[in-house]
Amino acid sequence: MSALVTKLCRRRFQQPCSLFFRGSFSTDNGDGFQSSRVKIFDRDLKRKQLERDRAAWLASPKDPLVDAVAENLLDRLEDCTKPFPTALCLGGTLKAIRRSLRGRGAIEKLIMMDTSYDMVKSCRDAEQNMPNESIETSFVVGDEEFLPIKESSLDLVISCLGLHWTNDLPGAMIQCRLALKSDGLFLAAILGGETLKELRIACTVAQMEREGGISPRLSPLAQVRDAGNLLTRAGFTLPSVDVDEYTVKYRSALDLIEHLRSMGETNALLQKSNILKRETALATAAVYQSMFAEEDGTIPATFQVIYMTGWREHHSQQKAKKRGSATVSFQDIQKQFGNGS
Repeated sequence: MSALVTKLCRRRFQQPCSLFFRGSFSTDNGDGFQSSRVKIFDRDLKRKQLERDRAAWLASPKDPLVDAVAENLLDRLEDCTKPFPTALCLGGTLKAIRRSLRGRGAIEKLIMMDTSYDMVKSCRDAEQNMPNESIETSFVVGDEEFLPIKESSLDLVISCLGLHWTNDLPGAMIQCRLALKSDGLFLAAILGGETLKELRIACTVAQMEREGGISPRLSPLAQVRDAGNLLTRAGFTLPSVDVDEYTVKYRSALDLIEHLRSMGETNALLQKSNILKRETALATAAVYQSMFAEEDGTIPATFQVIYMTGWREHHSQQKAKKRGSATVSFQDIQKQFGNGS
């Protein structure tokens, strides 16, 4: 990872059995929603050593990009005055979230869950190096699409760079809401559609030139306009969405691919070609260099991160007034204060 030149733009092991149950929530014909039946990602591949298990061993102790995303996500806890005694941290950047907590949210019990056994084991091994915050930490191998958590048992759910690999993102978010207590908080960061736009362009050009056509090499990602709809569809109240873009500079396209591998962010599409021709890969690197290289010889890669915040409904939360309940019209306001002309 020494080849990585980073420039970020903007700113004990116990099993709390009472929180777990055998099985998972169902989002079919329940709670008013229907789960997606379209399978885009190979979730089994994500569990194997080629992806998340490999990332457990390749991941550097600290990744500036991942740490920045985790830090910005957890900043939202500082805006909340209420404590969150019981929290669940879903797959993705578990270690970065654990490092960045530093007492935020007044968490007493923390469950760390990932689909990969090796990733969970790696997080458990790293726990002894974490600062002593008197947090009772549990480690679980589980799938976001079939959440093994009891309903209304959590105060906080955190997912940092993990949910964009789920085939049924609305269903996963519904399960997260069901796992929360009333007035519980959901925090998530996912990669947005503008992520790796330079690599997408270079890969498309190289494939058209060398193979006369294109095949999916990069995952489809949610757009910013979809994030608010996802929160609303999942039944969260007070939804909030904001976006950051990070630009990371690499010495070459090969260094970018190595970084993606260490993050566990390489291709896991079901409908993908298992063979990437050597000449196509070299052409992609050459096109990337020729189209996007900067004066110092490095190449930039854009990571768009969408931050989502939502709450489980509670009677104390602010609610919009019913349509037609207004007592003052905009015309009256305009007459009183003028039209600004």
